[in-house]
Amino acid sequence: MASNNLLDWPEPIVPVQTLSNSGTSSLPQQYIKPPSERPSGVTNDPNLSIPVIDLASFSNTPEHHQEMLKAIASACKNWGFFQLVNHDVDTEAVRRMRSAWREFFDLPMEEKKVHANLPVTYEGYGSRLGVEKGAILDWSDYYFLNLFPSDIRNLDKWPKIPTDLREATEKYACQLISLCQVLLKAMSSSLGLEEDYLHNAFGGSDGISATMRVNYYPRCPQPELTLGLSSHSDPGGITLLLTDDNVEGTQVRKGDAWVTVQPVPGSFLVNVGDQIQILSNGRYRSVEHRALVNSDKERFTIAFFCNPRGDLPVAPASELVGPGSPALYQEPVTFSDYRKYIRTKGPSGKTQVQSISSTMQPGPAA
Repeated sequence: MASNNLLDWPEPIVPVQTLSNSGTSSLPQQYIKPPSERPSGVTNDPNLSIPVIDLASFSNTPEHHQEMLKAIASACKNWGFFQLVNHDVDTEAVRRMRSAWREFFDLPMEEKKVHANLPVTYEGYGSRLGVEKGAILDWSDYYFLNLFPSDIRNLDKWPKIPTDLREATEKYACQLISLCQVLLKAMSSSLGLEEDYLHNAFGGSDGISATMRVNYYPRCPQPELTLGLSSHSDPGGITLLLTDDNVEGTQVRKGDAWVTVQPVPGSFLVNVGDQIQILSNGRYRSVEHRALVNSDKERFTIAFFCNPRGDLPVAPASELVGPGSPALYQEPVTFSDYRKYIRTKGPSGKTQVQSISSTMQPGPAA
């Protein structure tokens, strides 16, 4: 049963890091997934690999520009994911970000628990998503922050230790929101829309929303029985994931298979969220993905979510609706209302975006 007011968690929170550090040799029952949800069906077929897109060509010659837009369109239609290289995010900003947040997760548990979160906003240090009592949990801890617009920030939720964490997070966030604006323009153009269409649909320069989730996946005694993050599509607009260069773990659904992402050094893993699927009238699709854990190594990633402003109604672009392409989503919905589902139910595949469609959506591309 779900909480009615999202004011508190339905059960006491036990950080996964605590369980991992206890030396237990068996997985606690509340983390054991049903057989159908366990990490199986993995493929490393070299013909199935996440597309890589070079952003440097975006400002290059017209011919290269058009080729890049075609590559983005293909990736968003057929995969919902791509790895982005030559993105101009400063390598030192990335290094400082990783270092500061790794240091935070290495702090004594008592210091981290000071920042424990609640489901009403999710801001802070947490270990579960969703408030369904008795739900099967994921093997991960995280830290969630609101970043943009600046008036939604609660600096009381930003850790003061390590001392450079706030500055590192601020500089990193400013560079990533700028990158997201470039990607929104590229996606708009690749859809045949005006370059600023998605940017404006998200709220414009002063309205675009952004949040961040730092993910920590501790070593797991029985990784074959659980997941670090259950299968889901992202509810927001676009996500930029800073992957762990040393430990694989992100998997993307492709047909009936799960493809393990092989991170390209210095890249961001970009994926389409449900809001882009709605705005593009299904031309670009959010795709299920999940995170694995392992028994030998911990894993650390940082997800940056670029979303529409919470109070703006989101609906298919009128230019993408016509006699041969009816609107798949009839009723506009605000992102603030839309994200309540995952905050209540937790990761649930593509259940939510399919539930608001006026017609049956196609499954993941084969």
